Amino acid sequence: MAGGLRARLSRALPMISALAVRLPNWLGDTVMAEPAVRALRRAHPQAQVLLAGPWATVLGGQGLADTLVTYPRAWSGRLAAADVVRRLAPDTAVLLPNSVESALAAWYWGAGRRIGFDAGVRGKVLTDVVALPEPRRHQIDEYLMLAERCGASADDAEPTLTPPPADGAARAEARALLAEAGAHGGRRTVGVHLGAAYGPAKTWPAERVAELCRLLDTVGARAVLLGTAAEAPAAAALAAEAPAATLAGRDRPALLPSLLAELDALVSGDTGVAHLATALGTPVVALFGPTDPALSAPRGRAVALTHPVPCAPCFYRVCPIEHPCLRGLEAKRVRDAVLALLESAPPPRPARRQQ
Repeated sequence: MAGGLRARLSRALPMISALAVRLPNWLGDTVMAEPAVRALRRAHPQAQVLLAGPWATVLGGQGLADTLVTYPRAWSGRLAAADVVRRLAPDTAVLLPNSVESALAAWYWGAGRRIGFDAGVRGKVLTDVVALPEPRRHQIDEYLMLAERCGASADDAEPTLTPPPADGAARAEARALLAEAGAHGGRRTVGVHLGAAYGPAKTWPAERVAELCRLLDTVGARAVLLGTAAEAPAAAALAAEAPAATLAGRDRPALLPSLLAELDALVSGDTGVAHLATALGTPVVALFGPTDPALSAPRGRAVALTHPVPCAPCFYRVCPIEHPCLRGLEAKRVRDAVLALLESAPPPRPARRQQ
């Protein structure tokens, strides 16, 4: 029945020969877009597929696209990137961000069909306007709604990325970096990601992180602190008072997938790093405070933990009070969730046909 319906839909929809997908601006949202992009690729194998976005390279090497365009945040760079997409001459553009800019960019690309959610005045620039669901759905499912406008349906709604090869140079570099920082050595390695681009309201208090590092040490696991260069001083201070190694500020975006693939588990806030790790197959304990796990929790081998308080989810970037949602999340509870994931057998990953 479902296959027959898809066949009827594909006959009713115009043929797509060149498809441009404007990816989201954030790492985690880009990873959550993977099922929608995979569905589009499978539904239109004859089409030239271009992915454009700040984190487009994260989806590289996955059989998802013919062309990747890194779409920078600066306007001067975006204009140059828009010219690259325009040369593809896409007949269809699927716009995952809800911004006016993405709709105008698709018009500039020359795409005859411009598919996106109805968000403000940008609906006037779109040809296929999709109403935002009410109540809102998980971000993955909303992206799949846009793919369905092109006759594409997902084989599953769990982002899956093939990690860099274990015998490759990037994985070897990640292992060397971990060894240099004092990780590995026959012990389980648990990454603890400290920051969040969203704002400090998503970050777990430093005293809870230190306590988790001590609890992991008692069960023979080594905590490795991860974060940006801006978080390196805080990570160094934590490593000085608790049994932990720190790589904060020492990796780089291109190395991040290899580094995450080398970890036995990751503890993180509601961040893009949590989504990337889960998609690569690394088990994740995600800590949610001001945001709603029903809308953005990682899907896969992951557990989302919350500490219920009346004011959450508030979606504030900076907590105006005492940060009760994450301060109340106990380190022992996080440690126990990590151990439960490590002791459970990973489910078999579905085989996916490369295009």
